[in-house]
Amino acid sequence: MAAVRVGVVQETALGERRVALTPDSVSRLQGADFEVLVASGAGARAWFPDEDYAEAGAAVVDTDTLFARADIVLCVNPPPPQHLRSGQAVVGLLQPLLNPRVMADLAERGVTAISLDGLPRTLSRAQSMDALSSQANIAGYKAAVVAANAFERFFPLLITAAGTSKPAAVLVLGAGVAGLQAIGTARRLGAVVRAYDVRPAARDEVKSLGAQFVELKSVEGAAGEGGYARALTAEEQAAQQAELAEHIAKHDVVITTAQVPGRRPPLMVTADTVKSMHAGSVIVDMAASDLGGNVEISQPGETIVTNNGVTVIGAGNLPAQMPTSASTAYARNISALLQHLLSEGQLAIDLDDEIQRGVVITYDGSVVQEATAKLLEATS
Repeated sequence: MAAVRVGVVQETALGERRVALTPDSVSRLQGADFEVLVASGAGARAWFPDEDYAEAGAAVVDTDTLFARADIVLCVNPPPPQHLRSGQAVVGLLQPLLNPRVMADLAERGVTAISLDGLPRTLSRAQSMDALSSQANIAGYKAAVVAANAFERFFPLLITAAGTSKPAAVLVLGAGVAGLQAIGTARRLGAVVRAYDVRPAARDEVKSLGAQFVELKSVEGAAGEGGYARALTAEEQAAQQAELAEHIAKHDVVITTAQVPGRRPPLMVTADTVKSMHAGSVIVDMAASDLGGNVEISQPGETIVTNNGVTVIGAGNLPAQMPTSASTAYARNISALLQHLLSEGQLAIDLDDEIQRGVVITYDGSVVQEATAKLLEATS
């Protein structure tokens, strides 16, 4: 029986420097009966040259050959649907809840779409496949570093012959994986850190990192499914914004991380709140996207300096700014998922399996993931 042939594409999204598979992971997959094709130059922007892939045992080919020969196409961002053919599978961070029509197109083409962002993150056996967490961990670290770089004072308390510099006051909004890493990194840089999250369970996690937890009276606990926060009602969001504004104005640096899968990120920092901050303050909006962000005036991939001297950074795709580490973590996640999907040397789709029920978006000509199918029904 021929080995399953996986193909690693070269990412084409603007600013994307990650690659779906690293040379180290090529060796691991070959030991699990996969044959690996890599598009020439796929890993170059993450500092993995073609020579390293070839040395690990992969066949380095041109893009057309890769799409023609691969049984499973591996990516970070989804490739154009027209590049994929019937009977082929594609595995990546496909964002099906944001791109339901693309998923419908893949189903019509007979492509099996498998998205790591549909993984049920609360399953312990799925942890090695959890790409959202691995990438959020990197993003949280980078957000704190970006904030420190933009803040034109020291983060730590410094006592020198020229006098004492007080530590920066940092507020992190959202204490999921990214938020906790941002908290830990800002603390290691010497800042005084406070954090807020609508999920009551986050309180102990924040305190365990040596940060203070901000208690709001206006919003009760809002834990949702899968470890995420639920979306707040309009009334809750308005009350939250008003109470948070008082805290935000007292801080030098604010890092926002709050997101709800498949929906517009919650608005936490209004334009008026930004106006209340003192000159030299920095905001890093990790949720900034084409859908909007946590900060009313942020723009994805852009840095804005307001009239009152506040720097607002629409952080965009932070893992792509650390492509070597991000690709290494992502490659381990995607390799673990591939091995879970393989049975007797072949890709075996089993929608009774809890992991596959979350990640398999299209199969056998249909959109089979419940959340994506409901979105398509609502828009048809």
